Amino acid sequence: MSTITYRVSGMTCGHCEGAVKQEVGGLPGVTEVTAAAGTGLVTVTAEAPLDDEAVRAAVDEAGYELVGRAG
Repeated sequence: MSTITYRVSGMTCGHCEGAVKQEVGGLPGVTEVTAAAGTGLVTVTAEAPLDDEAVRAAVDEAGYELVGRAG
């Protein structure tokens, strides 16, 4: 398993969190996604390491911007 936390800009509410979770959660191998609008952090757990560009594309599709990895 691989868990990575990303910084996402533009999330302001629970609806935003849900949109990001739905898009990122649809990526192959993703088993869990948590999103926190207050901090802008999105944590993704997957069966294998994910390609950052695939995550970026999913976040873009949800209408937000992936700033980069957190930490």
